[in-house]
Amino acid sequence: MQRFFVEPHQIDRDRHEIHITGNDVNHIANVLRMKKGEELWISDKEKEYHCVIENAGEDEVLLHILYVQEPDYELKNRIYLFQGLPKADKMELIIQKAVELGAYSVVPVSTRRCVVKLDNKKAEKKVSRWQQIAESAAKQSKRMLVPEVRSVMTFKEALAYAKELDVLLIPYELAKGMKETKELIRSIEPGKSIGVFIGPEGGFEEQEVADAMEAGAKPITLGHRILRTETAGLAVLSVLMFQLEDE
Repeated sequence: MQRFFVEPHQIDRDRHEIHITGNDVNHIANVLRMKKGEELWISDKEKEYHCVIENAGEDEVLLHILYVQEPDYELKNRIYLFQGLPKADKMELIIQKAVELGAYSVVPVSTRRCVVKLDNKKAEKKVSRWQQIAESAAKQSKRMLVPEVRSVMTFKEALAYAKELDVLLIPYELAKGMKETKELIRSIEPGKSIGVFIGPEGGFEEQEVADAMEAGAKPITLGHRILRTETAGLAVLSVLMFQLEDE
């Protein structure tokens, strides 16, 4: 069943109605060709509404709320993926899968070894595209919210932003063994915010790792194998999801 996201002001609880506006109107009426009487899911970040289409106009789709539920789809921990800008279109795959795995936000980071260099205009266009991918992935994976793709940050800006988080992790080939990594991940308490730093192709420079550790980041290992940048973050997210997911 199709899923869409709305803001609280679009919900009329007294009349049991939801008013869909903007780009979703065209998607519902013209792309999906949904008609009166068809059912879909709506999320407002906290609750899930099972609705039926009352009317599909040119500027608005009117929904009638059949019932409301409060599912527990989201992780108790907010995970921020700080991803070094990769080459080609790898970022699209990373964002799509990160959203599926429960990331709360993705922060593109320009590091010293990044091959990709984006000026402000190109970066703005890329972020807009990445946000669309995040929304599509959120709909597909039954997320209650659309993870935000932040504007591209420098590594220094990313570290400053991450200082507000409770736990910072940075995969590093010189990190201690797997035993220490497992103990660190097991120690993360429910509700704690987590930042995961992933380098681009070529990884982080030593000084960047040192700066991250000075900012409170804990180095972890991902095993004896070298993972590509598009694999490393997803591997960490998978481990965190397995560890933090409620029964």
